Amino acid sequence: MKILICNDDGFQAPGIVALYEALRTVADVEVVAPEHNNSAKSNALTLHSPLYVHHASNGFRYVNGTPADCVHVALTGLLGYRPDLVVSGINNGANMGDDTIYSGTVGAAMEGYLFGIPAIAFSQVEKGWAHLDAAGATARQLVQQLISQQHVGAAPWLLNVNIPNRPLDALKPLKVCRLGRRHAAERVITQTSPRGETMYWIGSAGAAKDDAEGTDFHAALQGHVCLTPLKVDLTDHDHLGYWAQTAARMAAGRAPAGGEAGRAAGTAV
Repeated sequence: MKILICNDDGFQAPGIVALYEALRTVADVEVVAPEHNNSAKSNALTLHSPLYVHHASNGFRYVNGTPADCVHVALTGLLGYRPDLVVSGINNGANMGDDTIYSGTVGAAMEGYLFGIPAIAFSQVEKGWAHLDAAGATARQLVQQLISQQHVGAAPWLLNVNIPNRPLDALKPLKVCRLGRRHAAERVITQTSPRGETMYWIGSAGAAKDDAEGTDFHAALQGHVCLTPLKVDLTDHDHLGYWAQTAARMAAGRAPAGGEAGRAAGTAV
């Protein structure tokens, strides 16, 4: 069994070291990770500047690019073989709800999935690395179980796992959840640079909007290790028919029936 590890906090982050130490007892493991913190880089690839791969003293390899760059380069020539599993993390903070769209941790795992390889993104719910040993043990146990049940090596899948910052014996059992939702982000923060220019800093993520039972927010708050299977298809299947009718009317130069556009648009948001 061969596992490729990546993250978005950088190759020196405690989380990726803990993940490596946990999984090296399960399989042959290699690390290809970003040189610096690349949080919120999602699936970004670097297309207009060269990428360089360097060796760290601990055997890890690091790249001057994004998490997706790391996995992409590894899978398209650097490794020289196809890993059985891509694992990303352990992230310093939660990747739940809408966070998954922006997450570099999830983006690294998703890059593996897009190449047809099963992939998992691991995150701790709170920042600060408290009880990181328990998170590493949880990651190892889940990977071992997936291997033993022959889920690794079958059709590709993409899992997002968030682990509460608790001692191992205080973690509640794994719970499969849907993604919650957040309110809109906080206001942008402005400052004045030493040269008198206005600087803008992205504001904090919004508070949980949908944290009902069944969501990852709810499960994590209760102390459960929460797992959400993800997919990449962004197609709005529920409204394909509506937009097909709209396109046909536009092509024919006809207006929609009274109130139809408003009602449909309201349900499409």
